[in-house]
Amino acid sequence: MTVDGFCDHTAMIPDEEIHQHYAELLNDAGVILYGRITYQLMQFWQTLIKNPSGEKSMDDFAIAIDKVPKIVFSHTLKNTEWESAKLANRDLEKEVLELKKQSGKDIFVGCRSLIIQLMKLNLIDEYQLCVHPVVAGGGLPLFENINNSIILKLIKTKTFSGGAVILYYEPKNE
Repeated sequence: MTVDGFCDHTAMIPDEEIHQHYAELLNDAGVILYGRITYQLMQFWQTLIKNPSGEKSMDDFAIAIDKVPKIVFSHTLKNTEWESAKLANRDLEKEVLELKKQSGKDIFVGCRSLIIQLMKLNLIDEYQLCVHPVVAGGGLPLFENINNSIILKLIKTKTFSGGAVILYYEPKNE
């Protein structure tokens, strides 16, 4: 996200260090959840599996995103056309509650709309907000239509040489 709170992948250019961080994170992920729009944007990475770019960090990220299991929430997609992805067969709340029962790796949420829905359901255990040193001036706000305040506790940070910062938060118990 940008410093002014907008989600816009075109407003920032992730550098090698950020791609490497997320490749490592995804290598340890259990599953990543997407809505249709973000999922279709992420399918770009399949092209780098077939035709590597030669840039190690991007190619490593493509391999990591290709391998991690993906669950896509969509009312319009009929199939995912990606071997490691499947369409959700339950609503978001039931799917996440079932995934949380399984022991093992983390559940990642890779799209804004699902983050907002899961916030409202109180099903997010940790927020990892990567803030890029960009002011977009407009766009889709990361947090929108949240009716109740959610108090977060900062648990750690990670700073990248290009100025991006990941803020790790957990919801405070009320």
